[in-house]
Amino acid sequence: MLVIVGDPAMPLSLWLSMSLICIFGAMSPGPSLAVVVQNTLSGGRLQGVITGISHGFGIMIWAGLTAGGIGLLITQQPALFNGMRYAGAALLVYLGVRSLRSTAGAAEVLQVSSRAASASAARDGFLIAIMNPKIALFFLALFSQFVRPEAGMTEKAIMAATAGVIDALWYIIVAMVLSHSIILERLRARARLLDRLFGIILIALAIRVAL
Repeated sequence: MLVIVGDPAMPLSLWLSMSLICIFGAMSPGPSLAVVVQNTLSGGRLQGVITGISHGFGIMIWAGLTAGGIGLLITQQPALFNGMRYAGAALLVYLGVRSLRSTAGAAEVLQVSSRAASASAARDGFLIAIMNPKIALFFLALFSQFVRPEAGMTEKAIMAATAGVIDALWYIIVAMVLSHSIILERLRARARLLDRLFGIILIALAIRVAL
């Protein structure tokens, strides 16, 4: 059975296998999950969803670059790869310090301006994805199994879109679950403690990324 996702057609079984691996990749814990969770607890459902969508867009870009061969170039340039890796670590440190220095509950801080909070959530989600070159390594390993020699640009684009949509949907689900009124209110009651906890987690993840 075939699914037309390019020219020629891509086997449906191949697409489903790739999608399953993308699901597992999206669900793996790491800096992205920590940022989505933090923004959801601090800004509510909308901020969590925005973070998830923007993160999925960053993933889509990485998947597209990798399918098009640019991801391989990035990983083969140690200076560029390490520069992006350290920039990603610096971003995590910034987010961690921002959380540690919070003097009020995170919800009070980020809900002062809903427009500013939305922009901050979109920025955090996108940057945490796009500044992590290790995502390129994941897609290099993945697409080496699923990008066929005869695959056209349409097929590669839909593969990249599939990865981005799956990633965004996963984090939207995370945001929706955590933003349930019962769960959110209990967590917000411990907002200051959670601010400190997330700050420590993000800085620890920064060290892990840098090393």
